[in-house]
Amino acid sequence: MTNFLKVEQLTKTYPGAAEAVFEGVNFGVGQGEFVCIIGHSGCGKTTILNVLAGLEIASGGYVFVDNREVAGPSLERGVVFQGHALMPWLTVRGNIAFAVRSKWPAWSRAQVDDHVQKYVQLVGLGQAIDKKPSALSGGMKQRVGIARAFAIQPRMLLLDEPFGALDALTRGTIQDELLRICAETQQTVFMITHDVDEAILLADRILMMSNGPQARVAEIVRNTMPRTRTRATLHHDPQYYRIRNHLVDFLVARSAELSHGRAPLQPLEVSPGLAEIKLELTPTSDSTPIVPLRRVV
Repeated sequence: MTNFLKVEQLTKTYPGAAEAVFEGVNFGVGQGEFVCIIGHSGCGKTTILNVLAGLEIASGGYVFVDNREVAGPSLERGVVFQGHALMPWLTVRGNIAFAVRSKWPAWSRAQVDDHVQKYVQLVGLGQAIDKKPSALSGGMKQRVGIARAFAIQPRMLLLDEPFGALDALTRGTIQDELLRICAETQQTVFMITHDVDEAILLADRILMMSNGPQARVAEIVRNTMPRTRTRATLHHDPQYYRIRNHLVDFLVARSAELSHGRAPLQPLEVSPGLAEIKLELTPTSDSTPIVPLRRVV
């Protein structure tokens, strides 16, 4: 797959700091691919996303989107933050229309409104289109943020843990909405999450960061489960447990071992879901076979 997003040797050191938050970060994202990044607090995930969005300047390295270097914010990259970031004096319609007019200033009022209604319906908020944020639940506000990001038809969507503050039921509903919209639009997505199960449900690949300082993308875990996976069926697939155990093992043990620049510059790509459990016969001294389990990756 040709990389639509390419990150090379990305490094960030804040003024006065003795060490870089992250350094030598390398990865790519293909067109239409959904990629999640996971790592402990302090490894620089949000800073990386801000650099991709053009909202922050890296200390070193390069970011290319469609072979053009990112040099600042652009409507080609839509961002959904942890907070909904809605303008409280505007309705749902007004918040999304503001973004649409920024992208297409020559459009008529009717064109803008038709476009807004399409994306409001897409996230299931047709009945709330003329309500202000104060009249919406937390989950509904996040849907408005997602609709606003999709409405400008960005070439890439950047999500900074957008569901972290939501209850489990609302979070699951919006995850389903996001999966459906991405399937319809073939959107390229880069998303920060701390939720292993969320990453397995949504992502085609999962970037695993070592601990900071001097953090790096140490591993890229390929999700080999079918893209038709759903929250209801996820746990029925044996691959789910293999992938999940691999991610948890990395976060609990290996992320610390690979900290302080000890991770390789080029991350290792692995497919733990394809591992198999095989039986091996190990003869004892009295020739009585015993059968231990060995995991083959």
